[in-house]
Amino acid sequence: MSVEMLRTAGTYRFLIALLALACCPHVAAAQNGSAGAVPPNAHVKRYGSGWECDRGYQSVERSCVAVEVPPNAHLDSFGRGWECKRGYRRTDGACAKIEVPAHAFLGSSRRGWKCERGYRSVDQSCVAIAVPENAYLDDSGERWRCERGFRRSDDACAALEVPREGYLGRSGNDWECNRGFRKRDDSCVAVEVPSNAHLDSSGRDWNCERGFKKERDSCRALQVPRNAHLGYSGNSWSCDPGYRQLGKACTEDRG
Repeated sequence: MSVEMLRTAGTYRFLIALLALACCPHVAAAQNGSAGAVPPNAHVKRYGSGWECDRGYQSVERSCVAVEVPPNAHLDSFGRGWECKRGYRRTDGACAKIEVPAHAFLGSSRRGWKCERGYRSVDQSCVAIAVPENAYLDDSGERWRCERGFRRSDDACAALEVPREGYLGRSGNDWECNRGFRKRDDSCVAVEVPSNAHLDSSGRDWNCERGFKKERDSCRALQVPRNAHLGYSGNSWSCDPGYRQLGKACTEDRG
């Protein structure tokens, strides 16, 4: 046999060996001892060392035993266990059918079903929600709310009595007073703004003008001493730079 023929034969044998390794990695692993003996219904792990059971089998004492899937169940996503089909729940190693009451449908809750909109769960049934006059079902469909302009009173919706100089609030189930008025019991009373004052941003109270200070129900003019100036708020004063406060006066700071 020529040298060239020997080289060709050697190349073929090498390619055949590579093909065997690719097709049967568990055999090669078992032969070189890196993964140990691979039992039936198992394969060498793709990453790391050792072996793992095929899908549908679970490891029991160094062997792979078929997962017993009961009726109305299927293998889970890992293939090592099982879970019940939709409409069934796991009970004592089996799958029992979920009994869906009237006005309910299969859902993802723990009990397996959920009441239709307009019904609520009571024990093992769905009871219609009694929506009173001037009310509506909320987004959940399991509760009701009063319409705008009404307020809940026990199991009914009572009309809101909005006083003079009042208006419905954003929620629709309460009222607020117009600017310049404040709540007092069930009415809106005018805010009494003294001289040298103005309504604040809320419109329900007042602040003194700049240069005046609040004193009970009036605004008293500030007495700003020499070498002082009005503060940022306009309702107090501070000494000029180089001076410090001493009582109600500003004295030169020599320190």
